[in-house]
Amino acid sequence: MKFLLDVHLPMSLKFFLIWKGFEAIHVKDILDGIHTSDKEISKYADENDMVLITKDSDFKNSFLVNKSPKRIIRIVLGNSSNEILISSVEQNLATISGFKEEQFYGELSNRSIILFSK
Repeated sequence: MKFLLDVHLPMSLKFFLIWKGFEAIHVKDILDGIHTSDKEISKYADENDMVLITKDSDFKNSFLVNKSPKRIIRIVLGNSSNEILISSVEQNLATISGFKEEQFYGELSNRSIILFSK
């Protein structure tokens, strides 16, 4: 599974995912970096078969209306520390990586995840 991390997520999450054996790219490292539009991010994720990890609710709306990005995990932990974020991802990584649907939306909150497929 390949992950694309949105601009507001820490680079430490990228390095954690790589350490766990996944491919992970941060938006800061591609296209126009922090100036890349949501539409371009969605397109990049879809074209490269990546799961977008984001905190941005706009991507949820885009998924529901435009079906893009095709696969998204939205972090809804509020203003939590990077340690809590990484711990939450780690506790749910098997579920996330085991979800093989072509299209899905998930919300990671309070150390649990809810995944919906289309």
